[in-house]
Formats: sequence, C-alpha cells, structure tokens
Amino acid sequence: MPDIHSPAELAALIDHTVLKPETTGKDIEQLCHEAKKYGFNTLFVPPYFVPLTKRLVKDSSIAVGTTVGFPLGNQTTHVKVLEARNAHARGADIIDMVANVGLIKIDGKEEFLEEVREVIRVSPCLNHKVIIETCLLTDEEKVRVAEWIVEAGADYVKTSTGFSKAGATVEDVALLHKAVGDRIKVKASGGIRDLASALAMAKAGATRIGTSSGVAIMESWKN
Repeated sequence: MPDIHSPAELAALIDHTVLKPETTGKDIEQLCHEAKKYGFNTLFVPPYFVPLTKRLVKDSSIAVGTTVGFPLGNQTTHVKVLEARNAHARGADIIDMVANVGLIKIDGKEEFLEEVREVIRVSPCLNHKVIIETCLLTDEEKVRVAEWIVEAGADYVKTSTGFSKAGATVEDVALLHKAVGDRIKVKASGGIRDLASALAMAKAGATRIGTSSGVAIMESWKN
C-alpha cells in the first residue's frame, strides 16, 4: 500500500462504525455529523438504523453498511440470507457478513462457499466483506479461508468483528494481503484506536479500516 499523504486519503480508508448494543438514534445522528465533517468513506451501523442513516447522509457520497450474522457468525445460512435480504431492502450499500468459524475449523469448504454466495445473491450491494475472526484461527486456516472468500465472489476479507477476544493485527493483515493479492481487498477491524495503528494496517495491505475511533484518528493526523 502507498503511504497516506493527506487527511482525505486517510478518511477514505475509514469505515466509521457504531455497533454497540446500546446504540440510539442520537448516536447515529452524531456518527453522520462526524462522517460529513471528516469525509469518511462509509458508515457502519446496526441493521435497525440503516434507513435513518441513509436519510441523514442522502446528500453526500457516504455509503452505509451493516452486518449479517453479527457478531458470532454461527447462525444458519437461512437466517443469514434473510438478514442480507432485509438489509438490502432497508437500503444498505455494503454488507459485512460474519463467517461461520466452525466451518473453517472443520474444512467445510462447500457449505462455506454456498453460504457466502447465497448472501451475495440476495443482496446486490456495492460490496460484500466476510469477517473471519482471525484471533480464533491458525495461520493455515486464515490463508485457506481467504482463498475460499475469493472463490465465493466476495469483495473483501475482513479480520475481526471487534467483539471477540482480540482484533486486527498488522501480521494478520499482511498475511491476508499476501494470500489474496490483488484478487480481493483486505479490511482491518477491531481494536484500531489511534493513528499509528491505522497507518500500520494500511502499510500492511488494508484498503479499509473499520473503527469507532475515526474522529480521534483524524484529529491526531491534524495535530
């Protein structure tokens, strides 16, 4: 990845996120205000808040994303498909789907591929990311599932939900970037709270940074 040279380049990497269970409409309003102020690429919000978020950013180029299978990923495929269809109907531009980690562990490739493809089929959004929860996987499993995600037709492999025992690491981002090359992209997410971490993830190969600390990161750049 090239170095980041301007605030606009940095903001374009950031998926500004609020996914806490206690999120309210006031939080969404604040999130949208911040996204407009700093020029963030995308807002990531709980499915319930997609329509409100879309209304609040309708006069901007900011995309609105939401989650499927969040945060554990072990719902049935049928449920994930319903979630994806509903998210698309409610106006989501982007879907981040949590993978079934158990399928990765048992080498359940065909069922994994079917699930990801079905979610993509029912939600023709701008892009689809698959969250693999790297902290629960061996390096061999990370590389293997990255190949599956390429084969399934998703647009990104994403490191983490931020709700498991650990988040993104520079080493995992570099490993995933090496595994997928230019075929798909890598999103780093989980525990990225400062400018140094965000820049390190970008240098390792992340083309998108998921964080609830976007404002602090941008203010650090300015200062």
